[in-house]
Amino acid sequence: MSRLDFTSQRLFTPAPLAPGAMIELTRDQSNYLVNVLRLGEGARLLVFNGSDGEWRAALANPGKRAVQLRIETRIRPQEGLPDLDYLFAPLKHARLDYMAQKAVEMGARRLRPVFTRRTQASRINLERMRANVVEAAEQCGLLALAEVLEQEKLKAATANWPVDRLLIFCDEAADMAGPIEALREAGAGFSKFAVLIGPEGGFDDSERAYLSRIAPSIRISLGPRVLRADTAAVAALTLVQAALGDWRA
Repeated sequence: MSRLDFTSQRLFTPAPLAPGAMIELTRDQSNYLVNVLRLGEGARLLVFNGSDGEWRAALANPGKRAVQLRIETRIRPQEGLPDLDYLFAPLKHARLDYMAQKAVEMGARRLRPVFTRRTQASRINLERMRANVVEAAEQCGLLALAEVLEQEKLKAATANWPVDRLLIFCDEAADMAGPIEALREAGAGFSKFAVLIGPEGGFDDSERAYLSRIAPSIRISLGPRVLRADTAAVAALTLVQAALGDWRA
C-alpha cells in the first residue's frame, strides 16, 4: 500500500476524476468543508471515487452556493479489496452502524445482511449502511468502497453456494480448537472467502445443521467467551485476515 496522508481531509465523490475536472459538492459536503472546517478558497484536500485512485484537489468558490473541487494530480493508484464477503444477522441502530464501519475497516468487499430465525431487527436502512461504508473509507484511507447487498433470508443467501468461495461460519457451539490453524488448513487453495456471523441468540439447531452441509465451509469458535455480534464481527474478520487474507507476510 502507498504511504497514506492522514493530515488532509478526505472526501468521496461518485464523479469521474481527471486533471482539471471541476466537481460540484453536495450540500452536506459543502456545509461541512466551508462552515464546519472553515476551509477557504484553494484549500487542499484528498478525493477518491472508488475507481480512479486518490487525487489532490483544491476548494473552489467556497462563498457561493455551488461549492466545487478542482482536481489536480493523482497521488495514489486505485487499490482493490480482498475478495471477502461479510454475511451478518442485522442488529439495531448504532450497533449496526458500528459493525458496518468495522467490517469496512477490516477489508470486507461486500456486506450481506441475512435474516436468521433469531434475528432481532426486522428491517434495515441500506442507505444508512452505505453512508457508513463511505464514512469508514474516508476516515481510514481506503480507495475502494464495499458493496452493500440487499437483505436476504439465510437459506436464500447461501443457496447454490459457489465451490470457489470458502464459507467460514462462526458458532459459539463449535469446538474450541485453534481457529488460526483450522482456517489455514481449510483455506489452502482458496482466494475467495465469506464470513458469517449469526444473531445475538446464535444459530438454532436446524440452521447449524443446514450450514454444516454447505461445501466448501468451515465452522469455527471465537474462543471461550460469549461475544456480542458486533464484537464477534471484528474478532472473526481479524482471524480471517491474519490466517488467509492480506495480513499475511
